[in-house]
Amino acid sequence: YVFVDRDHSVYVSEWNNHRVMKWMEGAKQGIVVAGGQEQGNGLTQLLYPAGVVVDQLGTVYVADEWNNRIMRWPKGATQGSVIVGGNGSGEQSNQLNRPFGLSFDRHRNLYVVDWGNHRVQKFNIYLNV
Repeated sequence: YVFVDRDHSVYVSEWNNHRVMKWMEGAKQGIVVAGGQEQGNGLTQLLYPAGVVVDQLGTVYVADEWNNRIMRWPKGATQGSVIVGGNGSGEQSNQLNRPFGLSFDRHRNLYVVDWGNHRVQKFNIYLNV
């Protein structure tokens, strides 16, 4: 999955490397902005990350597919926080089952493609900050 921000930086979720990389325009090397601490379910880890979006503040949002959660990584953070899911795989409103797509609308609602549950869920995550 790929996301390009206003500064033309490219964010890539590396599914098999369990991390999200940021490539600034013209850079020869990328930097890890989420995960990168081996696979796992800790707050410094991801397990097969999929969709990625970045807001205007540089906060990275990742669909942590096999951990059934959406993670938020503020710019420069060494660990993320769980903002949606993280309650095991399931179909309840506080659960996800292999989320992989993410998108924001202009009202800052987060849309999550909850693949395993065959649904798209909408969250106002800014009410939960």
